[in-house]
Amino acid sequence: MNLGIHIKNARSELTKVIFPTKGQVKQAYISVLIVVAVIAAFLALVDLLMSSVMSALLG
Repeated sequence: MNLGIHIKNARSELTKVIFPTKGQVKQAYISVLIVVAVIAAFLALVDLLMSSVMSALLG
């Protein structure tokens, strides 16, 4: 395949891409942070519960 044709096709495809707006990126970033924080809190709670159960069982 010719390199010039490949570059022309790549540029053509890039014109079809819809990039997110600054607001959409900010909203997605905040959503990801909230989900990660909730999952981290849940895992910390499970870890605390399991460690106290193991401490009770082992003495």
